[in-house]
Amino acid sequence: MKVYIYSEMQSSIEKSGVGRAIYHQKNALGRVGIELADNFEEADVVHINTVLPNSYRMAKKLRRLGIPLVYHAHSTREDFRNSYIGANLVSGIFKRWIIGCYTQGNVIVTPSEYSRALLRSYGIKNEIFVISNGIDLEDYQRNEQAGKEFRRKYGFSDSDKVVVSAGLIMKRKGVHDFAELARRCPEYKFIWFGDSNLNLAGKEVRHAVKTAPPNLTFAGYVPKESIKAALSGSDLFLFPSYEETEGIIVLEALAMKIPVLLRDIPVYGDWIEVGKNAYTAKDNDGFERRLRDILEGRAPDLTEKGYETAVNKSIENTGKKLVEAYRRAIALSQKSESVKSL
Repeated sequence: MKVYIYSEMQSSIEKSGVGRAIYHQKNALGRVGIELADNFEEADVVHINTVLPNSYRMAKKLRRLGIPLVYHAHSTREDFRNSYIGANLVSGIFKRWIIGCYTQGNVIVTPSEYSRALLRSYGIKNEIFVISNGIDLEDYQRNEQAGKEFRRKYGFSDSDKVVVSAGLIMKRKGVHDFAELARRCPEYKFIWFGDSNLNLAGKEVRHAVKTAPPNLTFAGYVPKESIKAALSGSDLFLFPSYEETEGIIVLEALAMKIPVLLRDIPVYGDWIEVGKNAYTAKDNDGFERRLRDILEGRAPDLTEKGYETAVNKSIENTGKKLVEAYRRAIALSQKSESVKSL
């Protein structure tokens, strides 16, 4: 089987979760011996990841040609909202657009049971495979030396207690809450990795960034190795995002055996066990209490159970499940072509 993984404007989405998911897909397929095609003409099945106009046109073309298609549902109306200025106003239009894209697929892949439920609530009837973006456990291993270098680079002492997070700088990711927690907890150090165009981020987020307290560093976009070093050298991964379809960075943190504190949102419902593999909170008061308990050693260490969760979502498992989705897409495409020929 040869697979063509299609993504539109790859250079523009490289820093996003979709860009990282595409990298994970290629890695996962390599682990299970699947060959990647350079174009759709030589592929047995095409996997589309983006919802930009050319992606939709490509999907329509593939269906006309009878080429099996898997459409990856990374985005929902819910995680489009509260991203950039004006997103909420056009979220209804965005929902209709992604429905038009996703339903072109012989099958749809989405990373969580939560996102599948959302797609079903939109009226989408296509067969949907829930497949985690996966985590490369060999690549994401704690490195104490890299952690020490991270601390030196950003001016943190060995005794500093460091809280790290990462993601695009937008309201949905909870950047403003992260800044507020840093303000409430001046005895700890906070650092956020990731960037965005602040002109599009909204007034609340711009204010949070521009008025950041001295114990908060906005480090901008950094390569994967720097994120791994930060996870190795920090004391807590805090992810206050309001909406995710999975959260690749959460898997990375669990794999790196760093304590994890998340917002209590539905996407984690079937794989995060509160108080067993990670901690959650509903608001800043809850985050502050949990944060202090974790950093001061009053909360049990959940990192080993967290690591077990990452093992269950290994990149090898993702590769095997993608192959199942591809085979199903091929079977449905062949069935459809047989019906057309009658």
